[in-house]
Amino acid sequence: MSAQAPPDPDDVGAAADEGPESGAARHRAFALVAISMSIAIWWPAFTLGAWGELFFDQMLTVWVAATVGIVLVLTQPRSMGRRWWRVVALAVPSLWLALAFTPENPTGGLAVVILDLIAVVVGLLGIPFTLWTLVGILWPETFSALSRGVRWAIAGIVVAVAVGSFLLGVFNGRFLTCQDFELSGNSRPPGCVSATPAP
Repeated sequence: MSAQAPPDPDDVGAAADEGPESGAARHRAFALVAISMSIAIWWPAFTLGAWGELFFDQMLTVWVAATVGIVLVLTQPRSMGRRWWRVVALAVPSLWLALAFTPENPTGGLAVVILDLIAVVVGLLGIPFTLWTLVGILWPETFSALSRGVRWAIAGIVVAVAVGSFLLGVFNGRFLTCQDFELSGNSRPPGCVSATPAP
């Protein structure tokens, strides 16, 4: 009799026992993934709204997590199967970093636009996707408890948090001042409101 392979987190709605205990486990899985991804995405989305760009530390954090994720995916004790799409997706931050090292065209052009676009994709999509992949690797039984509908609900929550955080960044002058940013150790974003306006 051959040994059974561990459940594949990509299998939608893996079989789960019915009952209050399994329902509580699914709810914990939903909370773990939704909260962690939302916490990770709000600050990059806010900085994009307030400063109009993503900070280098955010980008490099995504690169580190994605690179470790590639190693984890490649060393999983099972056949490659559908793991290649994860490897390709997790390689996007490395592609952005490689493009950043290319000589910059002083006149701008298409290459600069593509690099900026990849940076936004890496920052806003790379962070939640990397967390999503790592949860599937580290807790496959937790991830497999999530049905397709629940996964779409998590994606909707994360998108809503990202959009809301971006808008809070754009309209930061409504509830934050320039001094708030300085006090927190950040530079003043363009268009911030001073708490003590000049006469």
